[in-house]
Amino acid sequence: MARAQGDGRDLGVPPPRSRPRDWIRAAERAAPEEQWALLCFLAGRGVTPDAHELHAALRRSELLLAAGGDPHRPLELYGRAVTALAEDLDDPALRAELAAGLEALAPETEGLRGATEARRVLGRDGDLAWQCYAMSLLAEHLAGEE
Repeated sequence: MARAQGDGRDLGVPPPRSRPRDWIRAAERAAPEEQWALLCFLAGRGVTPDAHELHAALRRSELLLAAGGDPHRPLELYGRAVTALAEDLDDPALRAELAAGLEALAPETEGLRGATEARRVLGRDGDLAWQCYAMSLLAEHLAGEE
């Protein structure tokens, strides 16, 4: 891979993202579903589902994904696997934790027009936020298996 002269960095490779704002900024021009899923993934770090329930729900969703054809195809926000996971984990207390996590991202989205609007949309639509959170959980689970 080509390197920039003098500084040793690879050209065309973004720097590592270690802060939520770096990830949010990188997704600023992404499709809305991608922005929503990323924000819910970041906000969901404070959501505490029961580990056994989460594992079982992820396995069921993975089986639904595989039963629908190629298990490595892109996830669909309202596909069977994501919807089943959202329904399996749905709990008012967990939704409140997700809402609090989204609110806590306000400083990270400040000055980023697309991300600020995405966070507002998610804050107004708890069902959409929950569905996006489920999608982010399934994506993370599938990525960990590769």
